Amino acid sequence: MVRGANPVGSSGPMKSEEYVSQQEGAYRVGGTRVSLDSIVYAFLEGQTPEAIVQWFPVLSLEQVYGAITYYLAHRAEIDAYMREGELEAERLREKTRRADPAFYQKLASARQRQS
Repeated sequence: MVRGANPVGSSGPMKSEEYVSQQEGAYRVGGTRVSLDSIVYAFLEGQTPEAIVQWFPVLSLEQVYGAITYYLAHRAEIDAYMREGELEAERLREKTRRADPAFYQKLASARQRQS
């Protein structure tokens, strides 16, 4: 499918569901590798769709608006998905900290010296 175009044989604007798909357990935008999370976090931080598309040039402005529309239409589901992703990331960080505490102590010391 051509980016931003309607599928062959369809008429009218695309539905928000056509802008977002689930691939390997992750929500992706417009058949790309761009995560819906990335678009939503930028949107929630107050970025405009025009600014967001500058960060993700593989996406069209229409796709960014479509992704935001999808998020707004499925807010509870996507918010829960994103919270679970944040919890999983924290679990992985903690697991790696426990696996090599000396490395993380060195990292913390280096950060302190830089600030």
